[in-house]
Amino acid sequence: MASSFHYAHLADLHLGSWRDQKMRDLSTKAFLTAIDNCIQTKVDFILFAGDLFNTSLPSLDTLKIVAKKLKELHEHQIPLYVIPGSHDFSPSGKTMLDVLENAGLLKNVCKGTINLETKELELKWTIDQKTEAKITGILGRRGLLDKSYYENLSRTNLEQESGYKIFMFHTTITELVPKSLSMIDSQPLSFLPKNCNYYAGGHIHHPVKLELPEYPLVAYTGALFPNNFPEIEQYSTGSYYLINVENNQQTIKTIPLDLIKHIPLELDCSHKSPEIIMYDILNQFQNKDLTDTIITLRLHGTITHGKVSDINFKEIFDQLYKQNAYFIMKNTSKLTSEEFAEIKTSASNPETIESETIQEHLQQLKTFEKDIELQLIQSLLHSLNTSKNEGEHILDFQKRIMSELNKILNLEISAN
Repeated sequence: MASSFHYAHLADLHLGSWRDQKMRDLSTKAFLTAIDNCIQTKVDFILFAGDLFNTSLPSLDTLKIVAKKLKELHEHQIPLYVIPGSHDFSPSGKTMLDVLENAGLLKNVCKGTINLETKELELKWTIDQKTEAKITGILGRRGLLDKSYYENLSRTNLEQESGYKIFMFHTTITELVPKSLSMIDSQPLSFLPKNCNYYAGGHIHHPVKLELPEYPLVAYTGALFPNNFPEIEQYSTGSYYLINVENNQQTIKTIPLDLIKHIPLELDCSHKSPEIIMYDILNQFQNKDLTDTIITLRLHGTITHGKVSDINFKEIFDQLYKQNAYFIMKNTSKLTSEEFAEIKTSASNPETIESETIQEHLQQLKTFEKDIELQLIQSLLHSLNTSKNEGEHILDFQKRIMSELNKILNLEISAN
């Protein structure tokens, strides 16, 4: 084995996950930049611990970009070792990674067989020719369906193998999960085979490292590029790890991918009108150069004298884009108005909850008299609670419901 070498650990890019083209372009740029950096620093090999793509069948345009860059990597004689993640692996077992592997552009190290006598999964090592590092791993499955692979894993040979060993995984390890994700299903670190030198993790989009005697270095890199609003808000950018091995000692370094600026704004809108909220937001960015900047707006609280829909987000966005902002995202899930305040009820019976909810919100909009409004709501709920009759076609069912609703609405309108 080479006395010194260095390699990169990447994971969770999810190419194709963003719906907006601008964010898709940034995600692609993260991949291209990371590979360029690896070529420039002359790493001996690269690990990608799952979810290169967001689907097992990525778009042709995305595939062409990836294949071209991987061909460049191949020309520089830098091997890419991967495992399929929970997104780029399909239930049928098909993945576009197979196509790229058949083209000689990467190597899937999730290889093994089932011992017919013991019924155990026996993994095989992939040996890097240049460094003689030994690499293996287990693919990721959604809903922790990969748990059975670990439960039936033959560990003895893996743990007793000599040399520098890397185990790749794409699952949720309890000891490495941040508090914000503590409610999701996970499995203990002991599910992984012991005595490997490095454990290259994917799946959890939070960079974290753990060192224990029987597990020298277990690491999640976090996403190579953030995949949604909360990730942009928390991390701003993506990153990967560079691992250096020198005389049986290893060090790990985080390599951030600073592709674009990010300005987050969290605003408490309590006791403010929609007009004041718009003013406060625009005032935060007044006279600022927002060129090549992502802006995240998180609004919360209970506003007064209007509804959330009264906030003129179009004018806000127009003004910020005039200041050359690259992309703007907003989150108003925790923003309410006094007109539609939080519903509080102590009842557990559905009918009682329904009645209390109706009574609490009657006459917030003065369209009908109170008694007429109550009768109208109850009649509409009763009609909408109708089930399809046995043998009734869906179209006939829909027509029947619409007919009943029209009768109710016409009756109430004429009464008013």
